Amino acid sequence: MKVNWKGIYPAITTKFTDDDKIDFAAFEKNLVYQMEAGIDGVILGGTLGEASSLSEEERIALTKATVEMVDGKIPVILNIAEQATSVAVKQAQIAKECGASGLMMLPPMRYKATSRETVEYFKAIANSTDLPIMIYNNPVDYKIMVTLEMYEELAECKNIVAVKESTRDVSNVTRMINKFGDRFSVMGGIDTLALECMYLGATGWVGGLVCAFPRETVAIYRLYKAGRHEEALKIYRWFLPLLELDLSPQLVQNIKLAEVYTGIGTENVRAPRLKLAGKEREEVVKIIEDSLAVRPELPDYLNL
Repeated sequence: MKVNWKGIYPAITTKFTDDDKIDFAAFEKNLVYQMEAGIDGVILGGTLGEASSLSEEERIALTKATVEMVDGKIPVILNIAEQATSVAVKQAQIAKECGASGLMMLPPMRYKATSRETVEYFKAIANSTDLPIMIYNNPVDYKIMVTLEMYEELAECKNIVAVKESTRDVSNVTRMINKFGDRFSVMGGIDTLALECMYLGATGWVGGLVCAFPRETVAIYRLYKAGRHEEALKIYRWFLPLLELDLSPQLVQNIKLAEVYTGIGTENVRAPRLKLAGKEREEVVKIIEDSLAVRPELPDYLNL
């Protein structure tokens, strides 16, 4: 399925049963709700998906199941975050075989690669597949910055077509557009800067809290695109305390707890992650409950 790299793409959480198996029923319930809310694609195997704790067999099963669940309605993007180039190339092949429509790629894991090594890593994967690729640029969490000069080299690979912009510097959206025009679709990757990025020209939003609040997330995007900026901004301002839960090292636990409160998820995480407890849990619960108490009424955004 063609990927347009526009709109709202949740980095969806992986659901687990009480005995630590993938909970496909809970996953499908959430995914169906996301699709009904109007999302434009879904990303598997990111940090929120707890991909580092999944076996290869589980990743394959989850990808195949998701492709079947969406039934051609939206594209399925698989994240690749590997230590070795050869393993990443294999993951790209598996993604294609499982029916994924595209890839999101992080720089090499654990080893802090040089700029040259990072570019060669991305090129090797891109040249091994015909799937379209989005580069995930997150130097704060993953310690490697993909610079404009590196993108200039990566532009040689025709299937590297998008960027998840997570540098925390919104000016980078403008720098990318000034340098490359529309060669790369730039998608906002930080929840608390998403609307700002779209005002600067980002084509969409790869989100975290969308997993619990898909209708509000899609409404912000659709209202913004329709020129109804004040309405979009009002919802975004309401959303901000929740969006800030995405910036924590415990973002997975935070967002899964929010999914419980909106009735579309479970709190189960895979060790070494543990469910939130004590004061930390109380603080997150208060943010969620306070926000739900004043949850905005949404316009008919799907028909804009």
